[in-house]
Amino acid sequence: MEDLINGRCGWAGTDDLYIKYHDEEWGKPVSDDKILFEFLVLESAQAGLSWITILRKREGYRKAFCNFDVNKVEQMTSDDVERLMKFDGIVRNRLKIQNTLHNARLFIEIQQEFGSFYKYACSFFQEQLPIVHHFQTLNQIPATSAESDAMSKDMKKRGFKFFGSTICYAFLQATGFVNDHLDSCKHKTYL
Repeated sequence: MEDLINGRCGWAGTDDLYIKYHDEEWGKPVSDDKILFEFLVLESAQAGLSWITILRKREGYRKAFCNFDVNKVEQMTSDDVERLMKFDGIVRNRLKIQNTLHNARLFIEIQQEFGSFYKYACSFFQEQLPIVHHFQTLNQIPATSAESDAMSKDMKKRGFKFFGSTICYAFLQATGFVNDHLDSCKHKTYL
């Protein structure tokens, strides 16, 4: 894989959806709990699959999971799981669907304990500031970090599923807690 393609991180390739995601979302700081819940759902669904697969089904996930309204998702039942097992708009993996509902309850518990999921995520970062890395090549970008290790360990202790350190690191990258755009990427921003 090339490090840069058309001035952007090479992993975005030439797929229009991937390029739009790279240019407009990836690495940009998110503090809105609704968007953080969306990425928690999407990153958990991605476990074992390619990210482009999930991006292509993102609208289906919005429809399936109440536009990522965590309070509505938390109220979904086993009947909803059965309905979603027949819905082509998402990855039809029973455990992942069930765990989305399960994780919604835990997400709400964290909101109640910390005031917001954003504040909880910030608690794993020194001075609660995003980390901006200075990588020159894609192979320098790690799959995990001390922050993702600590956050995923805590989340696992709280009962979250499908959110190991690698998925957690991808979540942190996607939501701008970590900025891993290559230094030569035209979309690299410094806070």
